[in-house]
Amino acid sequence: MRGDARPEAAAPDAAPGTTVSPPAPAERGLWRHADFLRLWAAQAISAFGSRITRTALPIIAVATLDETPLRVAMLAAMQLIPGVILAIAAGGFIDRSRKRRILIAADLIRAALVASLTVAWLFGALSLTQVVVVGAGVGAASALFEITDVAYLPALIGRRRLAEGNAKLETTAAIAEITGPASAGVLIAALGAPLAVAIDAASYVWSAFMLGRIRAAERVSRKRPDTPLPSADELDAAVSVRTGEDFRIGLAAVFGHPLVRPIVLTLMVWSIAGGFFVALYTLFCLRELGLSEATFGVIIAMGGVGALAGAVVARGLARVLGVGRTLIVASALSLVCTLFIPIAAYATSPALRIGFLVAHQLLGDGFSVAFVILAVTLRQTVLPRELLGRANAAVHVCTAGVLPVAALIAGGLAALIGIRAAVWTGLLIGLLAPLLLWRLRHLADMPAGDLGASDPAMARAELQPGPAS
Repeated sequence: MRGDARPEAAAPDAAPGTTVSPPAPAERGLWRHADFLRLWAAQAISAFGSRITRTALPIIAVATLDETPLRVAMLAAMQLIPGVILAIAAGGFIDRSRKRRILIAADLIRAALVASLTVAWLFGALSLTQVVVVGAGVGAASALFEITDVAYLPALIGRRRLAEGNAKLETTAAIAEITGPASAGVLIAALGAPLAVAIDAASYVWSAFMLGRIRAAERVSRKRPDTPLPSADELDAAVSVRTGEDFRIGLAAVFGHPLVRPIVLTLMVWSIAGGFFVALYTLFCLRELGLSEATFGVIIAMGGVGALAGAVVARGLARVLGVGRTLIVASALSLVCTLFIPIAAYATSPALRIGFLVAHQLLGDGFSVAFVILAVTLRQTVLPRELLGRANAAVHVCTAGVLPVAALIAGGLAALIGIRAAVWTGLLIGLLAPLLLWRLRHLADMPAGDLGASDPAMARAELQPGPAS
């Protein structure tokens, strides 16, 4: 028996034998919501570990395997493409399944894949092929986790607490961004990148363990007991039809909503700059600017400081400027700050060069996180809960689908015109993204969404206004 075992109550809509968390009054905030704390604990440690692998994979390609810009860009693209393909089929499956089980499975898959890098390195068998395969598998599992996570949170805590929940999770991610890459730089310098990623494998196992301790019941669609089993051919045809229909439903939900559509279009253009960034940033810093791996890790960690600030001030900015104007201002300032990256190449001293990169990480990541918190909360609030999995999958396909294409273009362009010029090209294109948000400028507050939480007491408390936490 667990040491924290306590009486549990059945949810009104739960299946027989299922349980939920003990009541947690909404006015006490999510820090008193037991299941949210388990979700938070799972993501806090895995977020730290994933930053190590995210930093280590391109370093393995650049420093350990000495690959060309195009092949490094291919590695970046292959980390994204499988997730995009998976997302097309995953939305309906997520909506109709128990989401916590999907999250746990994704964690365990990522743990096994990342651990294989360390094992191969210990036996002297590490190659770019394996790095690409692991990157692709981790990318697909991460996409599945992220799509499911966005759909799971409203069911766990209710929609009235979404802004608070997203802010707390983004704050945790920001702290991981501070500690993870900096630790990665030191660990990679001391142990080597292939050995350092073993920490990430352990963090995914921890995440799966904590998610397994969540007690809240989930509502899922029930199958008819008298439905005959289909033949193999009928099953294949049904899966194909349902997958296509699910994806069309997700696209219709996203692009048919006047508040969600501008955000997704903005993210699609923003993803062009993002594709150039993921393909060229490590190359630019290590080869073009001559930074050490440890210094590179510390610079990335500064983005966590900025992200932490963005998570803290996001809701305050929305109260002062309004939700729509905050989305416009935050996205514009974040993208303008990316120009500090190529400007750093013209600095007259190493200290000034590092200063420009740090300024980008602090300001760019801060405004980006403020944008993400409000954009995700808006989507979770206005779209029907039963469609969130399909809608999230559609958003992932439309935005992450741009990234690998942009990354491959970035790698080819870098080979033709140089890394510095290619970086300028991608980031300047990204500056067009905030223009697509202009129609949201009059959106003052977050629209009221349907209530609902896995914790019955919190769901009831949401019917009464409580003080902001």
